Formats: sequence, structure tokens, C-alpha cells
Amino acid sequence: MPIAAGLTNVGSAAPPKRPTKAGSGTNGLSFCLFEGQKFLLKDAVAERGADLVGESIFSKYDRWPVYSKFFDNMGPIPHHMHQSFEDAKKVGQEGKPESYYFPPQLNNVDNNFAYTFMGLEPGTQPEDVRRCLENWNEGDNGILDLSRAYRLKRGTGWLIPPGVLHAPGSLCTYEPQWGSDVFGMYQSIVEGRYVPWSLLVKDMPEESHQDLDFIVGQLDWDKNVDTHFKNSNYLEPIRDDKRSGDGYEDLWIVYGTVDGDQLFSAKELTIQPGAKCVLKDGAASSWITVQGRGRIGSLDLQTPAMIRFGENTTDEVFISHLAATNGVEIENLGTEPLVGLRYFGPDAHTDLPKAGS
Repeated sequence: MPIAAGLTNVGSAAPPKRPTKAGSGTNGLSFCLFEGQKFLLKDAVAERGADLVGESIFSKYDRWPVYSKFFDNMGPIPHHMHQSFEDAKKVGQEGKPESYYFPPQLNNVDNNFAYTFMGLEPGTQPEDVRRCLENWNEGDNGILDLSRAYRLKRGTGWLIPPGVLHAPGSLCTYEPQWGSDVFGMYQSIVEGRYVPWSLLVKDMPEESHQDLDFIVGQLDWDKNVDTHFKNSNYLEPIRDDKRSGDGYEDLWIVYGTVDGDQLFSAKELTIQPGAKCVLKDGAASSWITVQGRGRIGSLDLQTPAMIRFGENTTDEVFISHLAATNGVEIENLGTEPLVGLRYFGPDAHTDLPKAGS
């Protein structure tokens, strides 16, 4: 990933994984590219944190506490949830609120199941979910019978609070989220594949691995059975008129709060051929190009058509707090729209549209 002058080219951003015999412990971490040298974004933040991520974020978190990934699956994955900050703390981890956006550029086909089960049908009782857990080794435990599925719509998104069950479908999904990877799988079989009990309890205290009431209790019940679940969590894009103009449009694609906290957000900037704009945000962001080619500051932007192992791409850029607040020029140098997605960290905006809880 380059840093934009802070701009910097970066690779994929994901939470760190524990070192293994086969790996160096950097799997999933973002690398920066500067004057031909590669180094970890986390090391750059440790060295120049306030300049890169902003003083307020660095002083509170001592790191860049959010990340995004592309979920690109042929079929659905199990009905699962991510623990709250309170529950994750019991095993020395952090909670994981997340969000979804379905970029049209990356979704020319539906794949096998372009629907996502979310939450639980209103009226569902804790004992209903407990019964599903009791039936874990009896085949399909029937957890999806207690839920409802929503058809995934390109160019829209969802907020997924901690403790809310969801079984993501098969559209390629851009997922800005908190920098954690805790989860619990509550579905025993998906597309004929068995899910081990260990994936249900992996981020729960060991003494509670067979405590069904404890496991059910990790669900945020009110949010799961919300009668107006879609109204509470569904996200349609909203034009940001203050940052849109002739030949370019900036859309809010992830917005709102989780339990009253502004933890992450995301925008989609589209610049028409031959147009340019000065992008000025109040906070740092991480950008990925999903269509077209151009430049951001002095750095090239190019949507890759094919990536070979070990090859450096020019689609990802980290826009530092310094660059974002000073403003950075972006220009479309191609013959089709230049489209970039960028996500922000906590408390980045004073004008964030309302959604969520």
C-alpha cells in the first residue's frame, strides 16, 4: 500500500494471525511500499502514529483499530455471530462489529446463494436456539428455521452489530469492521458440510464450552428479534453533497453507529473520465480502487485485472490524517469512471448519516 505525503501504497489489511511454522506472523497484515522498500503499516503507525491515523485515534488505541476485507464465497457460510466487546474481553479479545457493502463492479454474477440470513424471527425464544444447540450432532440443527433471509442488492449494504446472527450469502462483499476476528458458529451443517462444535465455542471461556445457556446468552437478543430489523440495519447509499461536484460524486455507503458509538464508516467516490477533484476528509482512510485508472496525488491508481504472486499492485492507498485534512487531488486518467472505496476509523465524522443503534 502506498501512503499519500502522506499517501502510501498498501497491501491487504486484515487482523494479524498468530505465527505458525509455515508463516512469519505477517499473514493478513498490510505492507507499505515506499521508494522500492516494503515495511508493515503497523510499524509505520507505531513510528508516526499521529501523522498517519490522527492524534485522537493514536492516543486512544495506539494503532489503526479497524480494517476491511473482501468476502468472496461461492456459497453461504454458517449462521454465526461476533462477540460483543464485553464478551470478547472474557477471552482476552476485542468485539467485532462489522458492515457490508456489495460493490457492483465485483458482482457480475450471484454465485450460488445471493441471500443472507440475519437475526431471528420475532417471537423466537432463547429455548428455541438452545434446542438447536442440543441437536448439534443430529444432522442439520435447524437454526435457519428460526431466521429470515434477505436478498442481497448490489450497491447497498448492512450494519451487523455484535451478538447478531448472520449467514452471509455469495455476493462479493466489502466489509469495513473492527480489528478483531472473534466469532461463534451456531449452525451445524452448511451445504452438506459439518461445522465442528469447536467453531461455536472458540472465543468463549473454556469452562463454558458445554454451557448451552451461556452460549445462547452471548446473543444480543433484542437486536436479533427486532421487528424492524431491516429498518435498523439496512444501508442505502447517501450522496454527500458537500464533497460531490461537477464530474464526481461521493457517497456514504457505510454509516451510522453501533450501540451509540461511531466505530467505522465508508464512502464510495466516483470520478468521471477527464475529471478531477480535491478530496478533503476530516480523518485518515484506507482506499481501494474497484474501477478505472487515475492518480491520487503523485501516486498511480489502477484497478488490477490479474495479480500474480509477489506482484505489487497500485489499487490500494492509505490516505494519512495529514493528507486527508490538507486535501489530496484525485484525477481520472482513463476512459471509464474511476471508482474508489475508502473506510474510516472511529469518530471520523461530525456529519455522519444516522443508522443502526
